[in-house]
Amino acid sequence: MSKIITRLKGGIGNQLFCYSAARRLALVNKAELVLDDVTGFADDHQYRRKCALNHFHISARKAAPAERLEPFARYRRRGMKWLSRRKPFAERRFLEQEGTDFDERLLDLKVKGTLYLDGYWQSEGYFKDVEQTIREDLRIIPPTDSLNHRMAEEIRNNNAVALHVRWFDSPDSTTPRNVSFDYYQRAIDLMERKIETPQYILFSDDPEEARLKFILPKDRVTVVSHNRGDENAYADLWLMTQCKHFIITNSTFSWWGAWLAINSSKTIIAPDVETNTNKISKFFAQIPNSWTEL
Repeated sequence: MSKIITRLKGGIGNQLFCYSAARRLALVNKAELVLDDVTGFADDHQYRRKCALNHFHISARKAAPAERLEPFARYRRRGMKWLSRRKPFAERRFLEQEGTDFDERLLDLKVKGTLYLDGYWQSEGYFKDVEQTIREDLRIIPPTDSLNHRMAEEIRNNNAVALHVRWFDSPDSTTPRNVSFDYYQRAIDLMERKIETPQYILFSDDPEEARLKFILPKDRVTVVSHNRGDENAYADLWLMTQCKHFIITNSTFSWWGAWLAINSSKTIIAPDVETNTNKISKFFAQIPNSWTEL
């Protein structure tokens, strides 16, 4: 039986993209899916992230040390990458993503033996044809505390709009990595026109600062600030999926919050990476056609 070993890395949003592309490739090739939940985090000294997929209904097993290319995993990976780059795409046994654009070659890849998959694969195009399977796998196991459940009940009882604000640099920075304030305000204005009495659920890496920056109705804003630390990110993501509508940012976290939400008539507003006034970096190969780019 063929085997696909995918290298998980990044925050929870990126891990979900890593998983979903590999899951689809394993399905169409009738291959076993194995998760390397160690090597992609070994050198993450800045954020100290860890695998977060245990909060989902995922059954794929974790890679054994030998499947992670241990010992000397970094050097053995480097050697396999070097050899694979010199082969045609279809013959590579270590497949590293090239750039950030959608690479349709992955969809038709025939897997023989063991394939190592290393990339973020940030597009639903890599798994759109098995969407229902991905949605089943990525059902979030809810947190157990009463505060999150009370907040979820409040969210479900309102026209809740998840508003995600993330600053990759300081809030006042105008670097290309930060989405402009103008985008958020235009998105809020559009949501006010489209949705009857929206209740904004504000998620952010700095929620109090975000609350001060935007013009929002004071009686229609709930700031989510209690799920502290990377280990509790899944709880914020779960709350986000309970919302009916979304204003996302250039973040895979809110991309997945919007994508996983079950409301069939949801309005999703995303920053247009080509025309945004700050000319933010391209963060996905594709935004789904049903979403509004602003």
